[in-house]
Amino acid sequence: MTIKTLAAAVALTLTPVLAFAGGCNYGKEKVTMSCAAGTSYDAASGTCVTGVTS
Repeated sequence: MTIKTLAAAVALTLTPVLAFAGGCNYGKEKVTMSCAAGTSYDAASGTCVTGVTS
C-alpha cells in the first residue's frame, strides 16, 4: 500500500468520526415561549393563559 492510499483510507475512515465530534443538535434547539401582557405560560397545557398559574 502506498503512502497516498493509506492517507486517503485514514482520512475517509475518520471523516464520520470528526463530523459526529462536533455534536448533533438537529431538533434540539431551545425555544423560548413568550406570552402577551397579562398572560403567562402554562407548561401543562403548553399555551398562554390569563392570570397567574402556580
